[in-house]
Amino acid sequence: MSKVFNEDLVASVAREMKVADLQNATIGDILLVASRLEELTGIPFIRMDQGSPGLPANRIGIEAEKAALDKGLGAQYPAAAGVPELKEAASRFVKAFIDIDISPRACLPTTGSVAASFGAFIACTQRIPGKDKVLFIDPGFPIQKSQLRILGIRWKLFDIHDFRGQALRDKMEGYLKDGDIAAIVYSNPNNPAWICLEEEELKIIGELATKYDAVVMEDQAYFCMDFRHPFGRPYQAPFVPTVARYTDNYILMLSASKIFSYAGQRIALACVSDKLFDKQYPALAERYEDSGVFGPTFIASIMYMITSGCTATTQYGMAEMLNRSVDGTINFVEDTREYERRAARMKKIFTDNGFTIVYDHDVTQPVGDGFFFTLGYPGMTGGELLCELMYYGVSSISLSTTGSEQQGVRACTSRMREELYPILEERMKAFHEDHL
Repeated sequence: MSKVFNEDLVASVAREMKVADLQNATIGDILLVASRLEELTGIPFIRMDQGSPGLPANRIGIEAEKAALDKGLGAQYPAAAGVPELKEAASRFVKAFIDIDISPRACLPTTGSVAASFGAFIACTQRIPGKDKVLFIDPGFPIQKSQLRILGIRWKLFDIHDFRGQALRDKMEGYLKDGDIAAIVYSNPNNPAWICLEEEELKIIGELATKYDAVVMEDQAYFCMDFRHPFGRPYQAPFVPTVARYTDNYILMLSASKIFSYAGQRIALACVSDKLFDKQYPALAERYEDSGVFGPTFIASIMYMITSGCTATTQYGMAEMLNRSVDGTINFVEDTREYERRAARMKKIFTDNGFTIVYDHDVTQPVGDGFFFTLGYPGMTGGELLCELMYYGVSSISLSTTGSEQQGVRACTSRMREELYPILEERMKAFHEDHL
């Protein structure tokens, strides 16, 4: 077996889909090209591109939503701050699994974490004149930079690959000392690298956020999915690591998309530190002609203008899933552990055929297995590897599109199925033979 798709066909489809540069293509571009190639040839792709859940949506949430609809709640506008049941459940959930106290009033439902970050970027960069930039600890979620392009907000970034542990302090302070950083953004576990920040690193970030008055936007989209540790036992250590132990300047973003496979319902939480929630900013008061208090301004003057609140019935669905998790009825960690098994099997196929894991270590231990991992191949840039994999019927995205300076691609495990492992193995053996 050699290439599944010839180069001319892939190039032709890329032109048809108006993808100018396949090596630096976005997730959406890759989706279009891979889907069109499947449509034209009937040959299935190994889809490692989009991070869409690959497990069934949680039934408890579905039934709770149905019950809310049957009660007639679909006819009512939800409160801008969210329904009380969800806010109370969110506060309980955060305490149970992170061991952080955040009052219900400071837990805001949003239409996915994408909406949470969009609104938070606005609030954070407008609260203090002169603090108008965002610092990304990359690699990261490309959509967040696209949001800043829409908003006209500038940013700075660095690849954490060479700055783990104590080396992170000097690297970050080099950016923060200019005094123009309003927010610091990262995901933990990381999209795309699946690295996890350790306690000493979170402490550094928290201390610097306080020192330089920057708000940390901590994306916990893959909550409790560092399967190396026994997270997810309500009110029992170990608790999920978070910057919230080390600063009062934080917004935690918790999404139902992955932990409950509830992506289609677009529901997440922006959980704001109580101290930040209550802090008054004259610049916000002047701009929005309101109190200028961060929390109420964030909710009523910013988020409501973007989404007009979250779907009411979906809020009840998430509230039920959160409460059942705290009560122990739902074990969402075991539900999502399938991603760990898939990653281990997929990684072995690739590494047996000459590939390397690009981000392979945290500070003190090898990187875990989960929703994402990263791949490199000797002598190839990330863009070149992306294109070569496309010829063998495997879709991914280049690490260069995520703010990474390393050469490789991101692989997602969510769409892998049992019948695809032999196909992946056959194709990667052919890839390796063709690229010795």
